[in-house]
Amino acid sequence: QVQLVESGGGLVQPGGSLRLSCAASGIIFSRHKMEWYRQAPGNERELVALISTGGSTNYADSVKGRFTMSRDNAKNTVYLQMNSLRPEDTAVYYCHIWCTNYWGQGTQVTVSS
Repeated sequence: QVQLVESGGGLVQPGGSLRLSCAASGIIFSRHKMEWYRQAPGNERELVALISTGGSTNYADSVKGRFTMSRDNAKNTVYLQMNSLRPEDTAVYYCHIWCTNYWGQGTQVTVSS
């Protein structure tokens, strides 16, 4: 059974940082591209970042230079380091296995003073 469990969300002031984690089980983790998506109220879910099996990354223009995605295959975990957070980054953040229907339950990130 495939499971993705996100953690690390919370309330942070503008300009602050958070680190999200997504622990995967039930898959051969190292063989899968992984993605972070986010969905703000009233908006469609949008791709934030992707990491290849080799560790190459791609980012949405809105987060380039502020967010960094990484993976630890020994821990079956991907991370999203979010710096210089803005109110418009407020959303539920989801972990996703590329090209599958497997999603995590989401973790809320709220950026507000």
